[in-house]
Amino acid sequence: MCDADFLNQAIQLAKENVKQGGRPFGAVIVKDRQVVSRGVNQILTTGDPTSHAELNALRQAAQYLKTTQLKDCVVYASGQPCPMCLAAMRMAGIEKIFYAYSNADAEPYGLSTAQLAEKLRLDPHQQKGLSFLQLKPAGDMELYALWQQSQSKDFIQ
Repeated sequence: MCDADFLNQAIQLAKENVKQGGRPFGAVIVKDRQVVSRGVNQILTTGDPTSHAELNALRQAAQYLKTTQLKDCVVYASGQPCPMCLAAMRMAGIEKIFYAYSNADAEPYGLSTAQLAEKLRLDPHQQKGLSFLQLKPAGDMELYALWQQSQSKDFIQ
């Protein structure tokens, strides 16, 4: 199969999702030219605002491959990934993403995330409509130091 075939699979998933009452987004993750996972946007069916097609496919791929590092995988998405999905793909090590429809294509339908991406380019302290404050607990063991300590064989809970 070629890239266009995998991308068409993502588009078909999105179309089927629309027929089921969902939003028009589908994603396919491929490793070594084999599909390892598929996902559709399930925001409306689950009430979960993070249930995007790409995230659902990433979760499924990580479980199937038994790793959180998906560096050798390729994502095929019906729409341009939103900032949340893009961040998750970066954290998983994804290096190649194909998508069919851009934010400009989605804009007339109210499905673009371009404005959100623009806001997120600003420092969180400078974003309007977001109160972003750090409040460190006093007298507690540093959380990250606790995690690092837990990685040793001698860690006892």
